[in-house]
Amino acid sequence: MNIQTPAPQALTFADYKSSLKPVWCPGCGDFSVLSAITKALATLQLPREDVALVSGIGCSSRIPAYTSVYGFHSVHGRALPVATGLKSARPDLTVLVAGGDGDGFSIGGNHFLHACRRNVDLTYIVMDNSVYGMTKGQASPTTEGDWTGSKLTPEGPGVAEFQPLEIALSAGANYIARGFSGKPNELTKLICDAVEHPGFSLVHVLSPCVTFRPEQREYKTMVHDGFGGAAFDEGTPDRREAFRRLMDDDGYSCGVLFKGNTPAFKPQTDAPSTIEEIQGDFIL
Repeated sequence: MNIQTPAPQALTFADYKSSLKPVWCPGCGDFSVLSAITKALATLQLPREDVALVSGIGCSSRIPAYTSVYGFHSVHGRALPVATGLKSARPDLTVLVAGGDGDGFSIGGNHFLHACRRNVDLTYIVMDNSVYGMTKGQASPTTEGDWTGSKLTPEGPGVAEFQPLEIALSAGANYIARGFSGKPNELTKLICDAVEHPGFSLVHVLSPCVTFRPEQREYKTMVHDGFGGAAFDEGTPDRREAFRRLMDDDGYSCGVLFKGNTPAFKPQTDAPSTIEEIQGDFIL
């Protein structure tokens, strides 16, 4: 008797979602980012047990709970070192990191710099709304210096905005792109591209906070494709050219900025030691 094993069914984006219902405010851009992440995983057909999603603290950092892959909800600003350690110990895993502008660029700013320069093969998806949404609307590192929407800074924070793409390019990130939550299909494409590109990948997402920054609803009329006149997916491997394109960026350019060719960092690994060998190292 010829018994054939049926071919496994392809996973859909719904297979990568958990049964938990997101608690974000209605209209939050993070809903679309969650959708783009699950669609990207379905597009790549990655086994759920081979994917890990790490986050920090904040509205956007809730994302691991809303997926069915392995998740780790770390402490504020520490998602990148956790993800770096995980990828170094388990290079077979696809590691994604999710966070916001406050978590990633303020308390986590130093970790961001070193994650870029270490160039470990992971993908960092930052949902940037230029405000601390979970703690009720304070100015964040990417908030405009003259924004007067917070009672804590009624005359505006008065400091220069953190520039994520410029910092990432300077620090050595191997893939840099920006997307908009209002265009989830384009964002899905960027996430797929970032996951498949070796080394540290930054996907900077304009994700409006309609509760504390209702003016960000206008993002949909402000975003446009391409950096410096390039096409949406025309990322350059030339760092100098990428900087030139950033000089013409108004903060609303979407697409791929930079695709580097630096090999991803891989820690040197020795053959496993026995317990006796490890104990012997501590015997004088």
